[in-house]
Amino acid sequence: MSKPVVYVWSPGSSIWNIVPAPILLVHLSLQQEKPVPTRVELCKADAIAAGNALRVEAAGLTVAVFNIDGQFYVTDDACTHGPGSLSEGFIDGDVIECNFHNGQFNIKTGEIVSPPCIIPIKTYPTVVQDGKVFIEI
Repeated sequence: MSKPVVYVWSPGSSIWNIVPAPILLVHLSLQQEKPVPTRVELCKADAIAAGNALRVEAAGLTVAVFNIDGQFYVTDDACTHGPGSLSEGFIDGDVIECNFHNGQFNIKTGEIVSPPCIIPIKTYPTVVQDGKVFIEI
């Protein structure tokens, strides 16, 4: 008795491939749809002067929006070490110092710059369009 097979068209070629049905089913079951990013409007770009930050609550998130020399970056607002609000911290270049324990993070990458923090902060892909700041979640 022969094993079931499936004929699969190869894009960009003129041939059909014969694939054993169980292998194709395993391959298809391993493929997952990639989620489509959701764009969330946070604020108007002109609401944040260069070198400043703004706390914004949107889409169930509380984030800090930073304007670093005209480029916008967004992180979670809550410090990973304590109850500090990063949007209320001290900005030095691309570093934010938490107002609670003085831990420091890189605004662009979320990486720790100075203890006592041991967990990086979450950053979000940021887009400025039509004078508004958006993140993709």
